[in-house]
Amino acid sequence: MIRPASWALVLSVVLMAAACGKKEEQQAPKGSQGTPITTVQAQAQNIEVIQKSVGQVDSESAPQVAAEVAGRVLRIAADEGDVVRKGQVLAQLDPQDRQIALRAAQAEVDRLRALIANQQRTVGRYEQLIQEQYIPRNTLDDAQTQLHVLREQLASAQAQVANASRELRLARVTAPIDGRVQTRMVSQGDYVTVGKPLFQLVSLRELRVHLPFPETLAGELKPGLPVRLSAPTDPGKVVEGRVTEVRPAVSVASRAVDVIVAVTNPGDWRPGVSINGELILAERADAVMVPEQSVVRRPAGDVVYVIRDGRAQQRVVKTGIRRDGQVEITSGLAAGETIANEGAGFLSDKAPVVVRGARQ
Repeated sequence: MIRPASWALVLSVVLMAAACGKKEEQQAPKGSQGTPITTVQAQAQNIEVIQKSVGQVDSESAPQVAAEVAGRVLRIAADEGDVVRKGQVLAQLDPQDRQIALRAAQAEVDRLRALIANQQRTVGRYEQLIQEQYIPRNTLDDAQTQLHVLREQLASAQAQVANASRELRLARVTAPIDGRVQTRMVSQGDYVTVGKPLFQLVSLRELRVHLPFPETLAGELKPGLPVRLSAPTDPGKVVEGRVTEVRPAVSVASRAVDVIVAVTNPGDWRPGVSINGELILAERADAVMVPEQSVVRRPAGDVVYVIRDGRAQQRVVKTGIRRDGQVEITSGLAAGETIANEGAGFLSDKAPVVVRGARQ
């Protein structure tokens, strides 16, 4: 059994402990029950409305080189994958028939020039004899007519020389552009006719980039919009360009609109490689931007918590573009206001907060 003196001792100890606890509670710092957060200020920034796409490179010029004269292929001077320059020989056709035709046409020109020279002397004599009335007028007229006929024949022969020379040049099949041989469709020894395709070339300098975009953007797509292009094979290099053409038809398979950007090859881009494109649809000045984690989903909608006098004030906002961890606030918040950042998801309206740190 506990004696009365022992009860008194126990009671005094309990009362002293309670008093100490009350005193510590009174000395605790005010607001220690608030939610710990960090804060950040809403920033005004100039932002771009960007639509991304992955497309591919095509050649601006891809001519098919065909035979312009008939003949047997004596030599192939370029193969698939070769880089060629404008005017470079791709193949040589047998020139023998054209050489013979050219020599015959040139011989005819020389013969007619000799006849014309002789006829001119005859006309000169007849003109003198007419003055002395030794010959009738019609003799001179016949000589002048014959001279005119010879001159017409000379013009025809000269045209045949030019045509034979042209065909002789065309027996050397040459590249019409600077580019690369994509396909070779002829072999040495083949007999080719006029119009037969021999080579397929692609230009390496002037390129077209095809970028597909959703049909829902069709009304916003137009020539002249700025585009940033980059190739996975050449990271770090960005090419600035503008939309050259918007194809009006929508692809049945992909439901996409084809946007074309003409660019000069920045290095080693080749037809067929994939390209990352960023199409800048619009630019907005002084857009209000905040970190994504500052925007919290609540029954009222998207909200941010504005921090004032140690408490969180719930503000319903509307959001816009999201990029690089930032979100645009289109209404409900002004630039420069301080809002909760880390810890915002644990807040409610008018909740007390403890700011652990602030970011500007």
